[in-house]
Amino acid sequence: MDARDPATQLPWQRMLGIEFSPVSHRERLISALGGFVALLLVFALSRSLLDAGAAPILMLSIASSAVLLFAVPHGALSQPWPVLGGHLVSAAIGVACARHVPDPLLAASLATGLAIGAMHYLRCIHPPAAATALAAVLGSEQVRALGYSFLVTPVLINVLIILAVAVAFNALFPWRRYPALLARRAVPAAPATADYEAISHEDFVFALTQMDSFIDVSEEDLLRIYSLATGRHREMAAQAAIGQPS
Repeated sequence: MDARDPATQLPWQRMLGIEFSPVSHRERLISALGGFVALLLVFALSRSLLDAGAAPILMLSIASSAVLLFAVPHGALSQPWPVLGGHLVSAAIGVACARHVPDPLLAASLATGLAIGAMHYLRCIHPPAAATALAAVLGSEQVRALGYSFLVTPVLINVLIILAVAVAFNALFPWRRYPALLARRAVPAAPATADYEAISHEDFVFALTQMDSFIDVSEEDLLRIYSLATGRHREMAAQAAIGQPS
């Protein structure tokens, strides 16, 4: 494990946002293997199902999605709806901008900005999808000739392939599940308690090491969330005690 106390980090490490996540070498190697298998299958199936000239254009954004699906499978941005919705809405916006905005640089910038806004409103933020919008605008003449069929071939097909691989591959390892809902169902709910006990930093780091998965939020933020939650619980308990008759 490479877990370090955030308090011991050097200033330049904090400034750069270097996160020392307590993730095992086994987990990191599995993430790399998952990305390899996923992209190999996407390449192979895309070449057999799609036109040879149109298939490779999405490889950059799909490869970026693979990082999230296999390195951060339980993260909010990695879940099926962000992946599917993000790529599809970005592709649609990219095609629209390519067809109606003559200047390629303006069209690419507009497509990226609109894709970010649309993903926000549709609750499907998936950073790699911005590259899909760019692919629709800056792709070859063959890609632009696809028009809105670009959403189906190659976008939808490639996304469905990598989602299927993510579900099957992550299911091979008991501590990894995709979608994340399957992991939550696999863990029995802790019994409710009347009060919250204090948690030490060492206990918190130990809990993260037991999960053995990259958590897409800083350790400081998690501790702050815990502090805010327990503080609110204490306030509500105190208000309830004041309101009780003596």
